[in-house]
Amino acid sequence: MADEQFNYFSEIEERFCVRRGTAVLLSTLDWALIETWKEAGIPLDAVLRGIDEAFDRYDARPKKTRKVNSLAYCAQQVLAAAEETRESAVGARREPTDSAQGLEAARITAYLDQNATALESSALAPVSCRDLLTETAGALHTLAEGLKGTASASLEDVERRLAVIEEKLFAALLAATTNEELAGFRAQAECELAPYRRKMSGPQIEHLLRQYLQKRLLERYRVPRLSLFYM
Repeated sequence: MADEQFNYFSEIEERFCVRRGTAVLLSTLDWALIETWKEAGIPLDAVLRGIDEAFDRYDARPKKTRKVNSLAYCAQQVLAAAEETRESAVGARREPTDSAQGLEAARITAYLDQNATALESSALAPVSCRDLLTETAGALHTLAEGLKGTASASLEDVERRLAVIEEKLFAALLAATTNEELAGFRAQAECELAPYRRKMSGPQIEHLLRQYLQKRLLERYRVPRLSLFYM
């Protein structure tokens, strides 16, 4: 199960490309959408099932006016598949897991140290964020040091700490970015999302826009994602 969770992004990307029939680089909006599914707790198999359902419907159409260019095309079917999964799981007891289930602590440690080094050497981050980057790098090194020598790590605990650290970092980058640049990012997101708005609810769209903005800011300043899902 651990391997499946940590392949969440790559498996979705691969399934989309296979069903589309040609290799295509996912856009920032696509990656942001995957993050919203992951954060919403939608299982990988539900996402893959939703993608297949969307393309099955597309392939059954007698006339195809345009190519499917975004994962957003599959949004409705993914949410429907997620709902089916939840309904089928009603009454089922979910066993808690507190270990990496075979994922070595050494791998997590290396990932944390790698991101800490990237933060320490970041040259594009705003001057006002440099102290926070140094502080964050130190926190990652400390977290990594605490995992050394252990056979496995509590993914839930590590991920919770990283989420707090990353949120603080994102808030600082957001505050250091001009309103004009932020407005430009949002306009780009709105443009990409326009053809698929009817497939999502208002809250889903707003959450997706926030994820898009976060990704653009991190790309803009060459700051790495910290979540274990990006290992």
